[in-house]
Amino acid sequence: MPVELNHTIVAASDPETSARFLTEVLGLSPPTVYGPFQVVETTNAVSLDFMRSSEITPQHYAFLVTEEEFDEIFGRIQDQGLEYWAGPGRSGPGEINTRDGGRGVYFEDPNAHSLEILTRPYGSGG
Repeated sequence: MPVELNHTIVAASDPETSARFLTEVLGLSPPTVYGPFQVVETTNAVSLDFMRSSEITPQHYAFLVTEEEFDEIFGRIQDQGLEYWAGPGRSGPGEINTRDGGRGVYFEDPNAHSLEILTRPYGSGG
């Protein structure tokens, strides 16, 4: 059997708020509860399991989306008045990137985790 990522735990000061934020901005199904976790399931069956923590080290989570999904998600980012950047480390404020012939943008969740949506995997050309 090939190795596949199944889930990752995401530290959050308020797991319910963080999980709901992610599902709403990405247009995913509402989170479910499993033990102490608020579980956000992606369409490729990888879940982000939000768990309450008083110590949060910001992490980066990137989501590969279609061009149509990018438009929808980016619209929600703008509608919510969220800050966004073309690159990591808040480079290119208020811009998107066009790496590898696709589009990408970075924004933050309520815990300062760096979230990214992109339409082409980096290094895929284009």
